[in-house]
Amino acid sequence: MDNYAIADQLSLLSKLMDIHGENPFKSKSYSGAAFTIEKLPQPITTLPPEKLIKIKGIGESVGQKVLELIDTGELQVLKELVAITPEGVLEMMNIRGLGPKKIHTIWKEMRISTIEELKVACLNKRIAEKKGFGEKTQQSILEEIQFQENNVGKVLYAQIEYFVDAFQQKFKDHFPDHKIEVVGEFRRQLEIIDNLEWVTTAGRQELTNFLLHRGFELVAEKDTKIIVQTDNNLQFQFFLANEANFFSLVFEKSCSKDFYTAWRSISKEVMVSTPGSEEEIFQSANLPYIPPFLREKKSIIERIHHLNLPDLVQTSQIKGLIHSHSNWSDGAYTIEDMAQELKNIGFEYMVISDHSKAAYYANGLSEERIREQHFYIDSLNAQLAPFKIFKSIECDILNDGTMDYPDKILATFDMVIASIHSNLNMDEDKAMKRILGAITNPYVTMLGHLSGRRLLIRRPYPLDYKTVIDACAEHKVVIEVNAFPERLDIDWRWIDYALEKGVLLSINSDAHSLDDFKNLKYGVLAAQKGGLTNQYNVSSFGLEQFESFLKEQKMVRASKV
Repeated sequence: MDNYAIADQLSLLSKLMDIHGENPFKSKSYSGAAFTIEKLPQPITTLPPEKLIKIKGIGESVGQKVLELIDTGELQVLKELVAITPEGVLEMMNIRGLGPKKIHTIWKEMRISTIEELKVACLNKRIAEKKGFGEKTQQSILEEIQFQENNVGKVLYAQIEYFVDAFQQKFKDHFPDHKIEVVGEFRRQLEIIDNLEWVTTAGRQELTNFLLHRGFELVAEKDTKIIVQTDNNLQFQFFLANEANFFSLVFEKSCSKDFYTAWRSISKEVMVSTPGSEEEIFQSANLPYIPPFLREKKSIIERIHHLNLPDLVQTSQIKGLIHSHSNWSDGAYTIEDMAQELKNIGFEYMVISDHSKAAYYANGLSEERIREQHFYIDSLNAQLAPFKIFKSIECDILNDGTMDYPDKILATFDMVIASIHSNLNMDEDKAMKRILGAITNPYVTMLGHLSGRRLLIRRPYPLDYKTVIDACAEHKVVIEVNAFPERLDIDWRWIDYALEKGVLLSINSDAHSLDDFKNLKYGVLAAQKGGLTNQYNVSSFGLEQFESFLKEQKMVRASKV
C-alpha cells in the first residue's frame, strides 16, 4: 500500500468513529495521522517500525494500526465498524455537506438509516427543523440526492474505454465474418456514458447467446435491437443491421438527435440508399466528413466549412505539460523526476503549479518555500536544457475573490493559475464574484478547473459562462481544459463560444503523478468536441512560442499594474 491508500483507510476510520459517536480525541488522532502520512516525502512502508511510531502526528497507538495495514492490507477495527454501519449511512458519506457529526445526528438521533428515508425527511421539512441544519442544508441534501439518483448506471468515458476495446475484440474473434462498430455516446466522445451502443450484422439469436454466455442480463429483445445490462446497471444496446444498411445505421446512431434531425432536413433529397462508408454519406450532401465527436450541435453543419478540421488538437501535438503538482505540495514525484520523464517522452517544457498556502491540506507553499522552489527550478533548468521548467502556482481564489498571495509574490511566477478549492457550495452571485475577482487580477494568467465539477461526484457551482468568457477575453486570461477524467472542465459545450470571443484555452494535465500524464488524452477528446484547434490551445505551443506567449502576457499585465 502507498501512503495515500494508508491515509485513506485511517481517514475513513476517523469518520466512521465520529459517525458512531466514539471518542472524538481518538478519531482526531487517526485523521491527523492520515494528513501526516499523505505529506511524508518517502513511502511509509520503507520505514522501520521504531522510526514510524516516532513520527510527529503518528505515535505508538496509531503506528500499530499503520503497521497492521502494511502487514495485512486491512484494519480489523475498520472492518468491524463497516460491518455494523447500515449501507445507507455509508452512502450518506458521499453527500456533499454532510460531515460525520451531521450523519451521526441523522442516524442516531433521527433514526434515519437510508438515503430514501433521508430524502423523505427533507421533503417533510424534518431536516431543516433539526438544530444545526436549517433550510439551506436541507435543500443542499435534496439536490445532492437528486444528483446521485440521476447518475445511477452512468460511468466516465475513461472508466469504460478499455472495456469497450476489449469487448469489441472478443466480438470480432467470435464473429469474424460480421461487422461491428461502437456508436452512440462513446463514439461521440461524451465525458459521461449512460449506455453503450453498437451496430452489428451478427444474427439476433447468435448475438443473444454470445451475450448471455458472458454474464449479461437480458433486458429486451426485438427484431432490430437487443438490450442487456451489467450488475452495475450499465446498459448495452445492439442495433441489428444487414450489409446494405450497416453504414446508414452506424451514421444515424453516431449522431445526437439534434444533429441527425438537422441533417435529415438538408439531406433527405440526396441520401445514398446503400452507402459503403460514412464518408460516402457526407459526399452525397456535398459536405466534408464530420467526425462523430462533432455531431452534437446542429449548428456544426453550417459551421463545418469554416472549421479548420486538420488543425483540431491531437494528443501527439501537445508540447508542454501545464498545471502539474510535485511532492513540494500534494504530488507524488520530485520536479526532477517529472521533468526527466517528460523530456524522455518528447515534451519540450513543464509548468510546475504546486498548491498555494491556503491549501494547507495539500501542503501548499509558503512564501519562503516558493523562493526555495524557484532556486531549485533554476538549478534543474541548467541541467536539463533545452527542456525547460516554468515557475507557476495553482493559487487559491479566496472567498472575497482576492488571491492567496499578495501581488509582489504573484509577480515572481512565470504564470499564475487561479482556482477555487474551498467553500464550493456557492450560489451564482458568490461564485461569479470569486471568479471575476481572479480574472481582473493583473497577475492571473489562467483559470483552473472553472466550474469545480467532479463528474458523477460533485455538481458544478452555478456560473454565468458568457460573462466569465467575455471577461477572460477582455483581460486576456486563458481558460483551462482540465484533463482529469472526472473534471474535464471547462465543459466542452462552451469552447466554441470561447473561440468565438478569441479566448485561448489550454489542455492541462493537473498531474499529481507520472501516470497522470496520460490524462491529457481525455482533455483532448473533450476539447475536440468543442472544436479546439492547436492555434488556440496553449499547451500545443512549442517552447519558443510558449515563451513568446508568456512575454506578451507579462506586457499586458504590466500595463494594468
